[in-house]
Amino acid sequence: MVMRSTPTPFRLQVADAALADLRERLARTRFPDEPPLDPWSTGTSLSYLKDLLGYWRTGFDWRQWEEKLNGFKNYKASVGGIDLHFIHEPGRGPKPMPLLLSHGWPGSVFEFHKVIPLLTQRFSVVAPSLPGYGLSFKPRQKRFSALEMADVFAELMTDVLGYERFGAQGGDWGAFISSSLGWKHPERVIGIHLNLLAIPRDPKEAVSSPDEKKYIEELKHFQKEEMGYQWIQGTKPQTLAYGLTDSPAGLAAWIVEKFRQWSDNDGTPESAISRDEMLANISLYWFTGAIGSSFWPYYARMHGPWPVPAGRTIDVPTGYIEFPKEILRPPRSLAARTYTDIRRWTQGKKGGHFAALEQPEVLVNEVKSFFAGLAEER
Repeated sequence: MVMRSTPTPFRLQVADAALADLRERLARTRFPDEPPLDPWSTGTSLSYLKDLLGYWRTGFDWRQWEEKLNGFKNYKASVGGIDLHFIHEPGRGPKPMPLLLSHGWPGSVFEFHKVIPLLTQRFSVVAPSLPGYGLSFKPRQKRFSALEMADVFAELMTDVLGYERFGAQGGDWGAFISSSLGWKHPERVIGIHLNLLAIPRDPKEAVSSPDEKKYIEELKHFQKEEMGYQWIQGTKPQTLAYGLTDSPAGLAAWIVEKFRQWSDNDGTPESAISRDEMLANISLYWFTGAIGSSFWPYYARMHGPWPVPAGRTIDVPTGYIEFPKEILRPPRSLAARTYTDIRRWTQGKKGGHFAALEQPEVLVNEVKSFFAGLAEER
C-alpha cells in the first residue's frame, strides 16, 4: 500500500527581525559605478535601482503581500523527499477540472495572485512553489531539474491530492514542467496549456520558411546577448548565490533586469508589472534564502539532456498563446515537431514573459477556452 502524505495548512509569517535586517542592509548599500552609456544597456540602471531600493526600504508593505498570499488556501506536504508548498483553491463551479499552475524563474507563486480567483470559476487550482524555490526550500535539501519537478508535481496531484487526471499550465520553467508531464505522465494529463514552448533551441536547425528563418535569427540574438544569466546560473551557481543571498540590492538588480527585459513595457518595468508585485516576488526570494537553489534547473539542463529528450514528442492535447514580447517565439511549424496535438494556437496583442501578471484576463480566457474544448474527452 502506498501511503499518501497528508497536506498540512500553512501560513507565512516573516519575523519582524527579518524585516528590520532587510531595511538595514538596504540602507547600507554600496553602489557601483555605471559606464557612460545608455541606461539599461549593460544591465540594471543605476538611477532606477537606487529609486527602487529606496521604495523597498521605506514604502513597500511586505505585510500586505504576506496577507495576500495567506488569503489563499496554503499547504505543505511531504512530496519528492521535501516539504512542498502549494496553494490549493477548490473550484466553485460544477465538476471543476483540476488545474496545475507552474511558475518559473525568477518568478514565484505571487505571479498567480490575479489569475487564481478568475480560474476557480471553472477549475480547482493547485499552484505549488517549485521545489527549491521560495516556500518549497530548506537549506541542504536536494536539488531538482525541471523533469524531476514534473515527477514531484505528478505525485502531488495524483498520490497526495487524489486527482487521477488534471490539466497543466505554465510559462518559463513551468512550460518545461507541463511539457514534461505531457510526455512522461500522459495518462494523468488531460491537456497542457503553455505560454512558452519547450522546443530544442538549435540555431543550426533546418528551416524552410520565412517564419522559421526569422525565429532562428531571434534565437541567435538571444543566445548572444541575453543568455549571460543562464551561463552563470548553469555553470557556477554557487558563486553567484553568495552575492545575491547576502545583498538585497544585488538580488533586486539581478531579478528586476529580467522583469524589464522580458515584459511588454515602455522602458520602465512598472508600465507592465507594478513595483509592488516585483518587490513581493523579490522579497520572497530574499526572506526564504532560495535564490541559489532556484538556479539548479539551469545547472541540470546544462549538464544533462534537454528536458524533452531527443526523439520524444508530446502527444497530449496542447494549447499555446504567444505574447509579442516573449523571449522566444517559435512558429507553429517548428513547434509541431515536438507537440503533435496542438489544438489551440493564439497570438496575443500585448504582453510578455510574465503573462499571469501582465495580461491575466487574456491568459485566463485562453486557458478556459482551451480546456473547455477538452471537457467532453474527460
